[in-house]
Amino acid sequence: MNLPKHSLHHPSRATPAAGIRLERWQRQTLYWSVIALTVSGLLWVVAHYFLRPVTEFGESVSPYEPWSMKLHGAAAMAVLFLAGSLLNGHILRALRGTRNRTSGWAMIGLLGVLVLTGYGLYYLAGEASRPAWSVLHWVLGIGFAAGLPLHIVLGRSAQSRRRDQQTG
Repeated sequence: MNLPKHSLHHPSRATPAAGIRLERWQRQTLYWSVIALTVSGLLWVVAHYFLRPVTEFGESVSPYEPWSMKLHGAAAMAVLFLAGSLLNGHILRALRGTRNRTSGWAMIGLLGVLVLTGYGLYYLAGEASRPAWSVLHWVLGIGFAAGLPLHIVLGRSAQSRRRDQQTG
């Protein structure tokens, strides 16, 4: 039995571009999950720093904070699931093909540190260190949200240049 060149089950027979570009469902789910993650994180930052109601007992927690955290946690789980789904088809094949490595490693690194700081906020940070953990987490989150479109643009432009070289 001859397997097609683009077989996902036999990477040695795969064409160089096979598996690097995400399937449409995967791409759209990842984009929407990252958007939900970013918006919910930014909503928390705004609610926490700018929308805290002042009562007769002092500043209080904004009603948007717990809801934004619940949405953020759900979106984080979706993004982590999707990141795991990228390992074999996208990340490993791009690494083997030496494609878009710098921005790809930056995205992996940022996501890893975001996971660690998110975990730290829930399980490690004390009241004294929580503000530092929080600021680090949301600054890196903004970097991740800005870095993903950059990673996509760099990958697509490199793909376009390769196509032009092959046909030209």
